[in-house]
Amino acid sequence: MQLKYVVTGLVVAVSLAGCQRTSNNPYSNLQSPPPLQAQPVPSVQSGQLPPPGAGGQQFPNAPTGNQNMASLDPGSAPANAMDVTKESMVGNWRVSNGGASCDMFLTLTNLGSGSRGGTRGCSGELTAMGSWEVSGKMVQFKNRNGDVIGRVYKSADNRYDGTTNSGQQVSLSR
Repeated sequence: MQLKYVVTGLVVAVSLAGCQRTSNNPYSNLQSPPPLQAQPVPSVQSGQLPPPGAGGQQFPNAPTGNQNMASLDPGSAPANAMDVTKESMVGNWRVSNGGASCDMFLTLTNLGSGSRGGTRGCSGELTAMGSWEVSGKMVQFKNRNGDVIGRVYKSADNRYDGTTNSGQQVSLSR
């Protein structure tokens, strides 16, 4: 029985010897970098801002480039517009609106007087799009209340051009 205690003691001693910390750290000889020096901070100035509109700065005039889209009669498409079918509109579209890009998804699921649709990543009026419908050679985008927020017409295969109610140009392409 004494041998049993001796063997157990040796096993515990060997186990504890393996838990000893060694100082063979290869990074122990490296010096730590010097602390960063404080940098001067400029003083904060305070004062009153000029009233809005003062100072003579105004917004620049709107671009005068291709404005034929903004003058498009909301109820009709131009004479060169191609025929549009609901089935050809279904799916994912890449939208260019006011210089930004986003996605539009059009389905055939009924929603009010039109079909369900929506946008992702858009700004402005198109963020409120909830449905769409084909009216003659035009495709109308509607908000969730059923109000028309924009119109496009087919200008080429897989391309539609038009405007929102605020006059921003809209282009759809695949």
